[in-house]
Amino acid sequence: MLVRILTRQNIAALSKHKNEPEWVLNFRLKGLQVFKQMSYPNWGPNLQKIKQAIKNKEVIYFSDVAVKPWASWEQIPQKLKTFFEKIKIPEAEKKFLAGVELQYDSSTIYTQIKAYLEKLGVIFTNIDTAIQEYPELVKKYLGKAVLPADNKFAALNSAVFSGGSFVYVPEGVHVKLPLHAFFYINHPGLAQFERSLIILEEGAKLEYLEGCSAPLFSKNNLHAAVVEIFVGKNATMSYTTLQNWSKNVFNLTTQRAIVQEKATMKWFDINAGSAITMKYPACILTGEQATGITYSIGFATNGQIQDTGAKMIHLAPNTKSLIISKAVSRSKGINQYRGLVRISPKAINSRTNVTCDALLLNKDSYAGTYPVNKIENSQSTVKHEAKISKLDDEALFYLANRGLPEQQARNMITTGFLGDLIPNLPLEFAREFKAMIELVLEV
Repeated sequence: MLVRILTRQNIAALSKHKNEPEWVLNFRLKGLQVFKQMSYPNWGPNLQKIKQAIKNKEVIYFSDVAVKPWASWEQIPQKLKTFFEKIKIPEAEKKFLAGVELQYDSSTIYTQIKAYLEKLGVIFTNIDTAIQEYPELVKKYLGKAVLPADNKFAALNSAVFSGGSFVYVPEGVHVKLPLHAFFYINHPGLAQFERSLIILEEGAKLEYLEGCSAPLFSKNNLHAAVVEIFVGKNATMSYTTLQNWSKNVFNLTTQRAIVQEKATMKWFDINAGSAITMKYPACILTGEQATGITYSIGFATNGQIQDTGAKMIHLAPNTKSLIISKAVSRSKGINQYRGLVRISPKAINSRTNVTCDALLLNKDSYAGTYPVNKIENSQSTVKHEAKISKLDDEALFYLANRGLPEQQARNMITTGFLGDLIPNLPLEFAREFKAMIELVLEV
């Protein structure tokens, strides 16, 4: 099945194709209605190319590749297996014995849930399977953190979502092994709309790792995912994204967590590649003493625009938030930090700290910050600082005199700039992150 035109009939056919219950169809139709009514955002990067592609019906909203989920790694075709091996997926699985989910275009093609997770009562599958096997659980949470009306692309996702992870961790369960998912676009013009839903009950603990990539096609691709996370009382959730899209992908993603009493939510967001990225992981701190943390790293080169940041909404007393943003720009690359911190009248004795640092590697690169702080009580503490620096020619000269080639010296200085964030990066992504730095800085 292939969907190119957004009509109620096509959305209904998509839902029927997936054998979904009526409430999912109604959710999709609501998303379609909102998408057609809402305007495109006009406050960030220019989205004219993807707007024109949608208007000209050049975007593929769903493509069923007609591949059944494979039961083992050995069953995957060699072409895909070779690609996944390059991004270290097999090593991560073998070393950590974690669940691995790989999504190819619009369908999940390989899913493995270890006996370890089953014994704990943990559910780790794709959203389409979850709708069939755990409908009441999905219905309870779907669209509760990110409403279809949140923004135009969240509405579009609500209408045509396909694939994405579903994770449920029962009360008191600590998942000691990280769960790893990977999303891959492999068709020109194909848009990807995974919808991930992660639920942690009281006292649970989970680390989730996500990788995203796409080869370069002649047509623009759209990636408009939605991630909804619910962190129960005293629970701890860590969500790491490492995205390295090809340079014709428009990455317009909505990510939001609702964080209850004494719970902690940590986002580690790494963005490279893409034509334009607009992504602002959010924490809604609804419970007293809840904590939200976002570490953000953006690489922009060759005219790419990374418009990234974070949102922290304090709704309860004694809540804490931390945002640390690092940006590296070269060769007309543009990095823009765009963030929102709101401390509501009821969120007394709350604290927030925002730090934005940017490194410009040459004269034609750019970095900027667009913070918004809304502090609605006088009993909270707010800290914000921003700094932009240039590549130090004296440091390059110093390292060159000690025998380091210029490219290696640039890599070393950049790694040093990111040094205080790297220790927070999960070990599973360490090699890929190092390779990403080298790729971005290639002359």
